[in-house]
Amino acid sequence: MMKGFLYKIFFVASLLILLGISAHAQDTTKKRSVNITSTFKPVLREAAKINFNANPPAADTSKPNLKYEIPDQNLLFGYQPGSLKPLALQIDSGGRWDNSNYIKAGFGSLKTPYFQTGFSFGDGKTGGVNIYAKHVSSEGARDYQKFNNTDIKLDGFFQTQKHIEWDASLETKQYGTYKYGYMPQTLSFPRDSLKQNFQTYGGALGFHNLNATPYGLSYSPLLKINVFSDNLKNTESNTALDLPLKKIIGKVFEVNLGLNFDLTRLSPKGKSAINNTIYSISPSILFKTPNLKLQGGIRPSWDNKVFKMFPNILGDVGTDDSRFTFQAGWTGYIRKTTYQYLASQNPWLWLPSTYKNTWIEERFAGFKGSAGDHFSYSAKVGFNKLNNQPLFVNDTTPGLGGKSFVVVNEPRINVLTLSGEMGFTYQEKFSVISSLNFNQYSGLKLNKAAWGLLPVEFNTSLRLQAMKDLWFKTDLYAWTGPKYMKQDGNPGQLDGAFDLNAGLEFRITKYINLWTQFNNIFNKQYQRWNQYPVYGFNFTGGVVFSFNQKN
Repeated sequence: MMKGFLYKIFFVASLLILLGISAHAQDTTKKRSVNITSTFKPVLREAAKINFNANPPAADTSKPNLKYEIPDQNLLFGYQPGSLKPLALQIDSGGRWDNSNYIKAGFGSLKTPYFQTGFSFGDGKTGGVNIYAKHVSSEGARDYQKFNNTDIKLDGFFQTQKHIEWDASLETKQYGTYKYGYMPQTLSFPRDSLKQNFQTYGGALGFHNLNATPYGLSYSPLLKINVFSDNLKNTESNTALDLPLKKIIGKVFEVNLGLNFDLTRLSPKGKSAINNTIYSISPSILFKTPNLKLQGGIRPSWDNKVFKMFPNILGDVGTDDSRFTFQAGWTGYIRKTTYQYLASQNPWLWLPSTYKNTWIEERFAGFKGSAGDHFSYSAKVGFNKLNNQPLFVNDTTPGLGGKSFVVVNEPRINVLTLSGEMGFTYQEKFSVISSLNFNQYSGLKLNKAAWGLLPVEFNTSLRLQAMKDLWFKTDLYAWTGPKYMKQDGNPGQLDGAFDLNAGLEFRITKYINLWTQFNNIFNKQYQRWNQYPVYGFNFTGGVVFSFNQKN
């Protein structure tokens, strides 16, 4: 029985072997593989998070080391001498004050009433209106040695939300005098024939952007209109339009373009009108770094349809600390000759019958700088050409006494100019500035001399705040006499001038100051124009009442 069981096992094993060999023989290309089926999914263990706890910084108790750069307390004065008019002070309208107002009144030794006032309205930042008024007159010892001057001006500005500022002004001027310079003084003339009165009514309107546009553009167009007339019913209208445009390119380049239109129409009484028109274009490129400034450009101009090309080349080379700067240039422009301009130079003139504008070409080189914190200086040498320069000569018509001046034109004058300036300033308590100008005229063709032009000028101005409520000022005007034409046509020369003026002002209450002014202290008798002596020693004094609207 045991054997039977073993036989059965042997038989089954043999059968299984045979079946396996048979299956293998049937498919020999099949690869062996093991298939595992499972539901297990591996999962990574969640990582532990790192917590950052902010710790407060340690308190810094050390004092910061701050560096301040305080500029030098120097004032760079731009001085340009003008014609001397005794006691005819110019209104200082160069600045704006914050609701400050004053009234200045006085009286002087030459029957001189003096009145000046200024009022301001607005916040002074986004808008404001300033009103100025002045009147002064004097009467000398000589017959008809009189003059009067009245000036009223309204000046306002307004800023818009688009960063545009509008500027506008209205002004009227009245100036009167007499032709008292007739020789001999025993001559007699009707009062009306000696009277010279001039009136000016004008206004200006302009605007400019406070910040450059996204394209780097800055603009400031300005329109000026005025009407000038005299007591003989001669009238002149002037219209000037300036269109300057500036574009900044990068950090060192700047492109400028200026357009100017200047129109004048003179209407003499009983005669045909005279038109005088000037157009000019001023394109230029400016290269500017802290030590170097170069401008290259031209100025094509049309003088009553006559074309003239002027250069416009300027250059400044300075040191790193700006203590010294070398300057040079070659530029030209047209100075318009109008009845208004001629009367401002010499009010005792005849009305000209023709007008020729002056072409000015300047070549110059010089330097400017400062030494220390308070001393400044400058010097310049120039060679200028003046074409059609107006000159004034006495009218030698018999019986008129030479009291009137005739305007003559010189086709060309060469001028060698030497000028220098020195100044010392200490805060706002003390300042003194002196300037010297030397002019040598040559190359004249039609005239024997540059009639009426000053050869040498020297000027000094001093301002001192002696105490908290005490101010002192003095001015010195000196020059060598100009050439004038005698009755025989030959040149003569006037005596030089040395005119010293001094003024004092001190406070007596919170709102009231007393002031006094002394003119021609040395009582120097001199003449700026032939046969017209200026006033001798004279003085004026009065009171100033100042107040602030906020109070």
